[in-house]
Amino acid sequence: MALHSRISWTSATWNPVTGCDKISLGCQNCYACKIAKYLQSLGVEHYKNGFEVSLHEDALSIPLKWKSPKLIFANSMSDLFHDKVPFEFLLKIFETIKKTPRHQYQILTKRPERMLELNDKLPWHDNILMGTTIESSEYIYRLDLLKKCKAKTKFLSLEPLLSNLKNLDLKGIDWVIVGGESGENARPMQKEWVLEIKQQCQEQKVPFFFKQWGGRDKNKGGALLEGKIYQEYPAILQEATLFDLDNLS
Repeated sequence: MALHSRISWTSATWNPVTGCDKISLGCQNCYACKIAKYLQSLGVEHYKNGFEVSLHEDALSIPLKWKSPKLIFANSMSDLFHDKVPFEFLLKIFETIKKTPRHQYQILTKRPERMLELNDKLPWHDNILMGTTIESSEYIYRLDLLKKCKAKTKFLSLEPLLSNLKNLDLKGIDWVIVGGESGENARPMQKEWVLEIKQQCQEQKVPFFFKQWGGRDKNKGGALLEGKIYQEYPAILQEATLFDLDNLS
C-alpha cells in the first residue's frame, strides 16, 4: 500500500482493494496484474490471491496515518467499482476519505456503469476527483456516464491511448490526462492523436496533462510533446497550495 508513487499525476497510492478482471482493450497489458502476480510470488500477504479481487480491511485506515496532505490514487491495483466490491465496503472507503479532508483522492474506473448505479447512494465528498478511462473511440460512451456523476471534480485518463479521439465534448470535465502504453508488448501511440486531444483541451479550456509516450523501453518514452512538458492540473489542485505540484513524483 505504497506511500510514494511513480505515477506522475499523483503522489501516493492506496489500495484497500486489489485485483481485477480485464474488460476492455486497455486492459490487455495490465501493469497491475503483472505487479500483483510478482508480489504474490514474494509472499506479500495482500497479494496471496494474486489478481483475484480481494478486500483489505486493514488498509482502510492507512490515509489517516499520513499527516501531511497528499494527492492519493485510490485504487491503483484494482477498480473500486468492480462488481465484486460490495457497496458496504465502498462506504467504508468513502468514510476514510471523509475523515481526511487534508488529502485529495483520485478514483479511476473503467466501470462507470456501476458508478452511476451507486451515484445517488454514495457521499461524494469535495476531496474526490472521479475519473474514467477512455483508451479508444470504442469507449467514448464512458465520458457521458462520467458527466452524470455527482462528484465535484471529474477527469479523463486517456491511457493507454490506442486510437484517435475526435469531437470530445469536455463540458463538465475538469482535467484530461494522456499517456502511451509502456512495457514489452506496448502498443504504439500516434503523435497526431495526442496533438488533437491537446487542441481540444485548449479550445475547451480544460487542463491537459501529458504523462508519457510509453513504448517498450519506458526510460526512452519521455514526456516531451513538441519539446515541451505539459503537466496542467485542475482548479481544485491548483488552489490546494499545500501540494507541490512540480514535485509530485
